[in-house]
Amino acid sequence: QVQLVESGGGLVQAGGSLRLSCAASGRTFSIYTMAWFRQAPGKEREFVAAISSSGGSKTYANSVKGRFTISRDNTKNTVYLQMNSLKPEDTAVYYCAAGRATAQDMGIRAPYTSWGQGTQVTVSS
Repeated sequence: QVQLVESGGGLVQAGGSLRLSCAASGRTFSIYTMAWFRQAPGKEREFVAAISSSGGSKTYANSVKGRFTISRDNTKNTVYLQMNSLKPEDTAVYYCAAGRATAQDMGIRAPYTSWGQGTQVTVSS
């Protein structure tokens, strides 16, 4: 079992940057694949990025590839999402998630069993 708390969201102008953090509690953090999802009002929750338990493998949604970077520090039980070149369409609530995923399913919602409360990201034009 892992508990997740996101932080770092806020209001930023288009073209700007934000770094989201997800702090995890629990002794088994290092065994989990970690991911970020986002949900805009009236839309489905969508995958953004994921990173394997060791940090050796990463995958990104096409919409954020080249702009966002996911990373983790297992010594700090923390996952990060560095967001650069932000666009208004990135506006959403961003959620951190943890699960026992594989390379084949880490980019979909099904493997993730623990979720944070979400943090709002708003990008203005």
